[in-house]
Amino acid sequence: MPSFRPTKKATPEQALQLLKVFCGYQERCHEEVKEKLRGMGVWGGDQDLIVSKLIEDNYLNEERFARAYAGGKFRVNKWGRNRIRYALKQKRVSEYCIKKGLSEIDADEYERVVKRLAEQKFKTLTGHLSVRREKTVTYLMSRGFESDRIRAALSSILSGDE
Repeated sequence: MPSFRPTKKATPEQALQLLKVFCGYQERCHEEVKEKLRGMGVWGGDQDLIVSKLIEDNYLNEERFARAYAGGKFRVNKWGRNRIRYALKQKRVSEYCIKKGLSEIDADEYERVVKRLAEQKFKTLTGHLSVRREKTVTYLMSRGFESDRIRAALSSILSGDE
């Protein structure tokens, strides 16, 4: 998607008003806001002042963003902790906020999701048991789940535990 290229540079006041709407629509991280500001032609000190004002007015809160992002990606997309952590690092979210975001994920629900995804994938595969197991592991790893959780889920499936 091409980024917004204005015909003229936005003033800091205009940019602040536009970003209040941008941040009010959904949670944003600092990097998304800075990228939007660059697209508006706002750089340097003005960019820092606008970000500071958005934080001060509680439009921008990286911890709140990390919690919403992690919770949403887990509940909606069924992503594992590793994939969520990587995506938040890509957005330049601090390690502290990443940990806070990952704390949003309920441990029991996480285990249920890993097991359910493993069962669903394993059932759809045909062929030798070792191949089905390997493909299930690869699938769950690509979704960002930890190898020990995957191993436990597969052991449960193969032993017939419920």
